[in-house]
Amino acid sequence: MLSAADFDPETLARVAAELATEVGRRIREMRDVGVGVAATKASRSDVVTDADRRAEQLIAERLEQVRPQDGILGEEGASSESSSGITWVVDPIDGTVNYLYGLPGYAVSIAATVSSGAEARGSAPPAGTTSDGRRAIAGAVYVPVTDELYVAHEGGGATLNGEPIRVSTETELELALVATGFGYTTERRTEQAQVVRQLIPRVRDVRRMGAASVDLCSVASGRLDAYYERGLHPWDYAAGALIAREAGAAILALGDDELPGESMLIVGPPKLAASLRDAVRDAYAGLA
Repeated sequence: MLSAADFDPETLARVAAELATEVGRRIREMRDVGVGVAATKASRSDVVTDADRRAEQLIAERLEQVRPQDGILGEEGASSESSSGITWVVDPIDGTVNYLYGLPGYAVSIAATVSSGAEARGSAPPAGTTSDGRRAIAGAVYVPVTDELYVAHEGGGATLNGEPIRVSTETELELALVATGFGYTTERRTEQAQVVRQLIPRVRDVRRMGAASVDLCSVASGRLDAYYERGLHPWDYAAGALIAREAGAAILALGDDELPGESMLIVGPPKLAASLRDAVRDAYAGLA
């Protein structure tokens, strides 16, 4: 029998935090020993390491021990149905290419999500629902190299190593430091490069660091002013977007009637995020 505590976002956030930290420390140990490519995905540059697979297996095993009625959706294929209503969306190593090359910008991302079911009821999706129909209610992102743990649960704010964090106070697009990311196919990268070319004269500068979860947490902590990217999957943003939202960020799609997610995710302080959306719209319109 499930109890109220089984659905408590704060409890779920603790599970995510403990697991992300454990797995993050394990993958850093594996990286110190050495790492190699196990497979490729969308293209030859889109890699999977043995550590990705081992880390996801460890996450799945731990969740089976502590939350056996929950489901899991993992980047590397871990999948199980939920009988509790909670599904854990997991990226065992977000920023695998950084990990492969020994760059510090990689993280473990773990989020507890619920399905809104709003579409079936004919009502508007609850705040925080993304285009895959999920809403993250608790999550953690752990960056092993810097030993930084970002945690949030719905309605509880966001923290970095236990201290509250907030998004930046920047409101002007021309003064904003904006991050983005690129896909792995030639067609998607070409499109995204053309968008950056049009956007960069309108902002302070653009960063591309290679891990969506880290970018989202950097917005949450005010290290970046805003972030946008097309082509993300739920495991890329589930935890990070919740952390940013709980730190005061708006999470937007490109279209007014769309839900944020794979087609576009735009994140930042509300006024700035709206301005960035307009600029990104203009840039995509310029491709036509």
